[in-house]
Amino acid sequence: MTGGAIELRGVHKAFGDVEVLRGVDLTVATGEVLVVIGPSGGGKSTLLRCVNLLEPVTSGQVLLDGEDITAPGVDLDQVRRRIGMVFQQFNLFPHLSALDNLTLAPRKLLRTARADAEQRAHTLLERVGLADKAANYPRQLSGGQQQRVAIARALMMDPHVMLFDEVTSALDPELVSEVLDVMRDLAGSGMTMLCVTHEMGFARELGDRLVFVDGGVIAEQGPPATVLDEPRHDRTRQFLRKVLR
Repeated sequence: MTGGAIELRGVHKAFGDVEVLRGVDLTVATGEVLVVIGPSGGGKSTLLRCVNLLEPVTSGQVLLDGEDITAPGVDLDQVRRRIGMVFQQFNLFPHLSALDNLTLAPRKLLRTARADAEQRAHTLLERVGLADKAANYPRQLSGGQQQRVAIARALMMDPHVMLFDEVTSALDPELVSEVLDVMRDLAGSGMTMLCVTHEMGFARELGDRLVFVDGGVIAEQGPPATVLDEPRHDRTRQFLRKVLR
């Protein structure tokens, strides 16, 4: 891992009088899988949304591959092409097939020829185990299949970084493993990943580093096994007692 693919410097985010992020400093190295855990309302999802500028920061800087993407005049569309994001809800277009969900953005934004876009889409659908579902509409797919389509769609833009926001929390338990398998494949390929999750087994297995966010600050971070098994701070211990029991 060389350099910082993502760097947050003193990031604050407030919604009115409510300060959700309170001076976050964080670097995600190129090729690193960084996993973020913490209580609901602690600022985890807001942190992700600030990284790809879905939420503008109140103060501080976000750097992508060394470029300050919070600077005035930055092309937001260009930034978001380099950052793929997968949400808790699948956000697929219900009136489009899986294939068309994948090809829409590259065809409209990058002016990619339909044949080229569809060829890449078929490759990615095969990668996520859905080669035979290209013609299916979201309503014809299980939740796990829809989430894998959403991951493939994010990969269509060939992002430098992938963000995952609780991507298994809306799934039935038996469907979680098929989505985590895709994320394991991505991690194995060297993709830089920033993952908010409640799946502690995934965090332990694939995370290079685990960050515990609470009250809008990073309360603790370190190797996943160390944070999960030997947390240093009382707040981390309290949280883990609830989620690991």
